[in-house]
Amino acid sequence: MRVVKFGAAVVALLAASAPALAESTVLKNVTVIDGTGAPAKPNSAIVMTDGKIAYVGPMSGLKAPAGAKQIDLSGKFVMPGIIDSHVHVGMMHDVTQDEKYETPENVQADLKQYAAYGVTTVQVLGTDKDFVLNMRNQQRKSRPNMARIFSAGQGAVIKGGYGGLVGVTNPIATPEEGRKLVDEQAAKGVDFIKLWVDDERKTIPVKMPPAVSAAIIDEAHKKHLRAVAHVFYLSDAKELLREGVDGFAHMVRDQPVDQEFLNMMKSKGAWQVSATLSREMAYSLAIMPWLNDPFFTRGVTPGTLKALKSTDREKAVVLGFTRFPGLPYQKKVFADMDRTLFQTLENYQAMIKAGINTGMGTDSGPNGRFPGFNAHEEMQLEVLAGRSPMDAIKSATSDNARWLGDKTIGSIENGKWADLLVLDKNPVQDIHNTETINSVYIAGNSVPTIWTSCRDRPVNQCQPRPANLPDMPY
Repeated sequence: MRVVKFGAAVVALLAASAPALAESTVLKNVTVIDGTGAPAKPNSAIVMTDGKIAYVGPMSGLKAPAGAKQIDLSGKFVMPGIIDSHVHVGMMHDVTQDEKYETPENVQADLKQYAAYGVTTVQVLGTDKDFVLNMRNQQRKSRPNMARIFSAGQGAVIKGGYGGLVGVTNPIATPEEGRKLVDEQAAKGVDFIKLWVDDERKTIPVKMPPAVSAAIIDEAHKKHLRAVAHVFYLSDAKELLREGVDGFAHMVRDQPVDQEFLNMMKSKGAWQVSATLSREMAYSLAIMPWLNDPFFTRGVTPGTLKALKSTDREKAVVLGFTRFPGLPYQKKVFADMDRTLFQTLENYQAMIKAGINTGMGTDSGPNGRFPGFNAHEEMQLEVLAGRSPMDAIKSATSDNARWLGDKTIGSIENGKWADLLVLDKNPVQDIHNTETINSVYIAGNSVPTIWTSCRDRPVNQCQPRPANLPDMPY
């Protein structure tokens, strides 16, 4: 009897000490668009082992691991998961924006919605409560099944000025307060520092002065953090470059960028972190052209859709300006939106032609900008502005990973995380084909998608919303 018990104990001990068997999935017969700008590679295979890419190459070189799950994706296209370099999470209920909605449940719902649209990584710029940083830390210890987080914590907003999220961001007034804010955020382990330098088209009497922004940027660099600024005016952007800012979260939108500005961007290695073309598009149009597109409507709440379809859209929705109520204000800002969109596109074209480092970011999350959906629209607008589909894909994948400083994501290469977007149609031929989502993987985990192959089908023939996402804000 003792021998039996001893033998059982030895077996249990050996089982506990033995390494777990590797989990492998093989994607076969795919065309790989690796995100680096290299030509697409047909007749390829990808092996994902324990969440990372163990092999990517021709089918002829594939040696599938024993016991691996094999998926034949003949006719499909695989690109890296999309990275959105400018979002805000957990701040909305229908069309109402408030810090009380920034709960763990709502943030997770947003991150799942990003993933469902093929956005596998997001950079949140300046409106995060501390629990979001804790969620990020847990992600980095595991294999996430929702969009990865990079966070700027709570950004810097001047007292009485524009920006941030009331109740989350604490306004500052002096250079000393700016430095203290940076020190506090650095102690929390933020990835970047965000600051707002804007007076919202001269409708707000206070704007962050250079003495404060310079102190914030200087302190960020002392803490080995990069500083990203919200700007509108060319003059502010030039001043921030002189102060050493590392990147901009929006395009200059008040006038055409000039050669001096382009030269400053190039010489300082500054980034246009996000152009937010889709943000300007959303604000400029009295009628949104995608209101009846199932690719859009499946990702918004019924309350949001009802408000967007309101005949008095400006009054009912107040896109993006819920912090500053009052119809006269809204009308003044909306009246300038068409010009702003075209100026943004023109300046984006100039920056691309000049070879400025540019990422893809949407400013989605606040009112009027939609998690996941806007990333696809942003890439379409990049192509409209003159980029090739391949360059638009690169901006949203490996270029954004380069800005983030993360060498484990952004391209399909051996050793990187298997963050993948599988498509039914070729996005290099037509950038709209990023919407033909077949499946999405994050760290090798298959995640529910907002939809499968619905772009060219009637709504009643589309795959329904995933049943296992009860916490998504439908």
